[in-house]
Amino acid sequence: MRFIEFMPFDSNKWNGGKMLSYFDMRRRITEAYPTFAKLPTESNETSKLWAVPGHRGRVGFISSMSDHFCSSCNRLRLTADGSLKVCLFGAQEVSLRDAMRGQQGQPQSACSDEQLGELIHAAVQKKKARHAGMEQLAMQKNRPMITIGG
Repeated sequence: MRFIEFMPFDSNKWNGGKMLSYFDMRRRITEAYPTFAKLPTESNETSKLWAVPGHRGRVGFISSMSDHFCSSCNRLRLTADGSLKVCLFGAQEVSLRDAMRGQQGQPQSACSDEQLGELIHAAVQKKKARHAGMEQLAMQKNRPMITIGG
C-alpha cells in the first residue's frame, strides 16, 4: 500500500489544511503498530518503505511535500502532448514533439537524434536542486496532474 501526500496542482482544489504529512501518517500507524519499522530504500526511490514485522505487505510513503527527495530524484516525465518535464512541480517544459516535427511541421527542419539528446541534456541540467514549498507551489501555474501523467 502506498500513501501519497496531497500536492498542489491546478484544478485539484488544493487546501494545505487537508494535507496529511508523511510524519503524521507514520505516527498514526506507529500508534496502532509500535513495531512499525523503516525498510532499506534503494537510491533514487521516491517511496519510503515501512512494514510491521510479522505482517505481510509493506507500506510506502511518497513525501513530496513534507520530506523532499529532490536531491536524489532522477525522474523525468513525458506528457501525452510530447513535452518533457524534469520536475513534477516545475512549470517549465521542453516540447520534444515540436523539436522532432520541426518548424511549422516541416520535417526538413526537425532536429536530429543527436540534437534531441542535447535538448534533453540541456533540460536536465537546468533541473533545480529542490522544488518550492507548498504555499509557493499552490500559487504557481502548473498543469493539472491528470495532464502530466504519473
